[in-house]
Amino acid sequence: MTLKITLGFEGREQSIIDMFAESFTASEGADEGELIGCLVRDLLSQTPTTDVRVFCAEAEGRIIGTAVFTRLTYAEDPQSVFLLSPMAVTPDRQRKGVGETLLTEALKDLRREGAQIAITYGDPNYYKRVGFLPMTEEQARAPLPLSQSHGWIGQSLEDGSAPLLRGPSTCVSALNRADIW
Repeated sequence: MTLKITLGFEGREQSIIDMFAESFTASEGADEGELIGCLVRDLLSQTPTTDVRVFCAEAEGRIIGTAVFTRLTYAEDPQSVFLLSPMAVTPDRQRKGVGETLLTEALKDLRREGAQIAITYGDPNYYKRVGFLPMTEEQARAPLPLSQSHGWIGQSLEDGSAPLLRGPSTCVSALNRADIW
């Protein structure tokens, strides 16, 4: 399998939405698949292009994985921060290194463009493979209350250390929903 990592989503919105819905339905059930599919639709249609980066893993002419990064702004900190949410790999390609390759390349690209910190809210055991470390709310406040604080993880894209960010944070409007935090 030849894996190609691309940046951008124009003209591929529905394929990306469908891939997320399929993946989350398979792992979490139909309600979660619908929720995440709608979230991705909103992220792609409502987020200014300066505040979103969509990385796709493609093989054999189809999208098999996608990582969506959006700007996370800290009121009292000038650092460039991107939040990974959501990310998925199609069920038939999971546990084959697709997600890890996708994230490794996406983080390299963000680093090249000058992003300083990447944060996500997910499984620490999975994301540690690509350098994410557990964080506390004192290190970097989440934009909304977290339902599982152990899943708040991040990394400096400059030196790999745990981030330290000052002040409250603001996420893009599509992620400003308590039901996903």
